[in-house]
Order: sequence, then structure tokens, then C-alpha cells
Amino acid sequence: MFAVPDYYRIKRVSSFEELVSVRFEDGVNAACWTRSLPGDFAAVARLLATGPGITTIEDEQLRSLKSTEAGRVAIEVLLADQQLLREMDLAPLLDCINGYERESGDGPVATDVYSFHADSATEQMDTYLCTYLGPSSEGLRNEDAVRRVDIPEIRAQLLALHGGLDDANFEEFLNENCFDLHYAPVVGARPYYSFGLYNLWRIGVEYPGSPVPPCIHRAPETRPGDPPRLLLIS
Repeated sequence: MFAVPDYYRIKRVSSFEELVSVRFEDGVNAACWTRSLPGDFAAVARLLATGPGITTIEDEQLRSLKSTEAGRVAIEVLLADQQLLREMDLAPLLDCINGYERESGDGPVATDVYSFHADSATEQMDTYLCTYLGPSSEGLRNEDAVRRVDIPEIRAQLLALHGGLDDANFEEFLNENCFDLHYAPVVGARPYYSFGLYNLWRIGVEYPGSPVPPCIHRAPETRPGDPPRLLLIS
């Protein structure tokens, strides 16, 4: 069984009903439904035979796969998890990922998913994540993180790029380009924590009036020869 990090911002739960009912307050900004799952998810990924990048898998595509019994069990799990989220009026995506596009260029702040970041929204919202195969997402404790735009040398580079003053217009520039959503570990930060396989996470998003800071996370690095990721996200 996956061991939830000993971190007061993460609430461990044992059912989907608990997961959706956890209140993000008193600093808690993530909930994790720890579980073990039956089935052969690697067999499903092999049958999908997707190419480089991200491929979103539709339900009918899953149902049409000619799989082994263990693969069929995994398919039913993938379909059932998505149905749980749809019943909450969410729109989950099941992605088979053979590497993300890396940001090109040498700007002061990378804004791809390999960078520690917070999700954002204009109203109250959460992100749901589950990795069924491959490296899982990684989290960074809020206390071990600093916004990249608050690092003096990076802020100076962004100001030069903006070509203006450090004022409200500059803050709007940072927001429009998502620079203010990306974080760096502070010197001496504790190791990043893994979200683990099979666990369904609900993580806090940055939105106006949120009572807690957002959950800081990133996609794992992918290397040649790594298995594809099967990732549920909503």
C-alpha cells in the first residue's frame, strides 16, 4: 500500500465519497484515496500503441481492445473511474503519454508541466489525478517552494522582458503568461513526494478567495525506455 507523505496538508481517505467531501481548510490542500487496483494496465497501453506525445483515449476505444482477462479488468477500472467523475458533472480525460512537449527557448521561467506549478481557475475548482502506469506525478511542499517570479534575478529578467515598471501592469503580464504559477524548491528543500500508482488525488487549485494555498506539483521526467503513462485527469 502506498504511504501517504507525512504532511499536514494532505488528507488520506479510503473511499471516493470521502475524497469528494474533504474540505480544503486549515491548510489542507490535497486529498488522496489510496488504493490497490486489479488488472494489467501495461497490456492496455501496449494495445493502444500510441505514438509520441499525448493521446486522449476515448471510452469506445478502450471497449474495443481485444485484451487478455487481466487487461479487460484494467479497462473496466479505467471506465469506472471516469464514470465516478462524470457523475459529479466533471469531464475526465484518460491520456496515454509518451512524453510531454518541452518548452523551447531559454526564457527565465519555463511554463511546461515538468516545472513545479499550481493549477489555476477563475472560480472554486479542484483537479483530480490518477496514474495507472508509468512514473507518477510529484508534489512539492508549499513550505519548501518559492514562486519563481519572487526570485530577484528571475524577476529582474521578467521585468526586462516586460519592458515596464514593477506595477499592476507587470503583475498582469506575469498572470497572463502563467509565470506566477511556477515554483522552485528552496535551498535545502525536502525531497519531492510521489503521488504513487493507482491513487486518486484531489488537489487544490489557485482561484480567487481560496482559503488554502494551491497544491504544487509537476509531471515526472520521462526517459528513453520508460513505459508510457496512463493518466486520468479532470
